[in-house]
Amino acid sequence: MTNPIEQFDEERRQQIASYARDATFMAQSQTWLEASMRKRYVYNFDWLGRPIIQYPQDMVAMQELVWATRPDLIIETGIAHGGSLVLSASLLAMLDYCDAVQTGSALDPRASRRRVLGLDIDIRAHNRAAIEAHPLAHKIEMIQGSSVAPDVVAQVQAYASRYERVMVCLDSNHTHEHVLAELRAYAPLTTVGCYCVVFDTFVEDMPADLFPDRPWTPGNNPKTAVRAYLDDNTAFEIDTTIPDKLQVTVAPDGFLLRKG
Repeated sequence: MTNPIEQFDEERRQQIASYARDATFMAQSQTWLEASMRKRYVYNFDWLGRPIIQYPQDMVAMQELVWATRPDLIIETGIAHGGSLVLSASLLAMLDYCDAVQTGSALDPRASRRRVLGLDIDIRAHNRAAIEAHPLAHKIEMIQGSSVAPDVVAQVQAYASRYERVMVCLDSNHTHEHVLAELRAYAPLTTVGCYCVVFDTFVEDMPADLFPDRPWTPGNNPKTAVRAYLDDNTAFEIDTTIPDKLQVTVAPDGFLLRKG
């Protein structure tokens, strides 16, 4: 007898795989991504009360990855308004709750070791105050400084050494040089079976005039940094099933699975 759950999963896998072979659908998705970025659509959303500069599709992808890989530490470069930190903290809190239900133990929100560690060169005072006042602030730590400065890298490495399952998200300065330096510093902290997610790789596939006030452009962006990093590192592979599924994502070729 066919297992209906397995049948559904297989039908979904086949459906997602078909998207990558559908040039028209892929082009439509890219067209909408460009048009929506020009409209600053990505700035329209909050997560649990804090502005989050992410597409809803990528938020859902993060939920799926956190549930599947169950990290106890998520390292994020780039804080902005703090919405992404709160998203990650809420997903870790969800894991805490589910663990408590499964084991029948009492849930003490502050007792869990799971944490989010955010880095930013400039944590603005009003954003820091709002993050620290959030109900999930007990799951969030922040370091102010350049994510590629040796002292900051050393702090993060020391912090990460206390954890067993580490996920990394890179979303700060999007130039090739900066992202490549972040990859070299933080990707090795990713636990086998977990992900290093590199955001805004889509810049490589967009028109050069899309970011006129930013230093990143086609040829100088996170995707070129990913390619350069993977040329010298075999520990990661690009998980193409995630952008194939999402279609609208700022991280094509940016979902890096650590395999060894």
